[in-house]
Amino acid sequence: MRAPIGDFETAVPAPDRLDDLVAPVADAVRHWSGSVPAEQIVYVETDPRWADTAVFVEHYGRDLLERSANCVVVAGKRGGGTTLAACLVLSTTRADVNGVVRRHLGARKASFAPMDLATGETGMEYGGITPIGLPRDWPLLVDPAVVDLPYVLVGSGRRRGKLLVPGKAFAELPGAVVLEGLGG
Repeated sequence: MRAPIGDFETAVPAPDRLDDLVAPVADAVRHWSGSVPAEQIVYVETDPRWADTAVFVEHYGRDLLERSANCVVVAGKRGGGTTLAACLVLSTTRADVNGVVRRHLGARKASFAPMDLATGETGMEYGGITPIGLPRDWPLLVDPAVVDLPYVLVGSGRRRGKLLVPGKAFAELPGAVVLEGLGG
């Protein structure tokens, strides 16, 4: 199979590579529902040595810079409580954590979650966190620019490997809210 974007040696429908995915991501792909068939989610092998964005796009395709999204875990705090959420924005933008995210979560303060909390709660590796397979009760805030793309490169849950996902699929994930102004 040829990858729909980028220049990857190995591109396989994600349901055929469940053993290469961390448990929560594999489970989400295994039980996939929505208008986009699971077979349209493509697993591509990548080398962690080329994880830096500039090196990554040089190696796997310059077109990926505008077609990649970052999934970050944020913690919203109000009183004594903390709400964890994920934000999905294009890699060329930054999530408006202190504005849009904080207001949406009804928090007094919002910040990026510490690495050990993010990895512990998601079951994913830092640098590979993906919106597919996140805890179902988390809000998933998605920038509309991500949803509008035919295919988006995101993490696979591990530092090795990525997923290519039709943008509209992110709007259908559990807890997803498409939020104007999220990525700035």
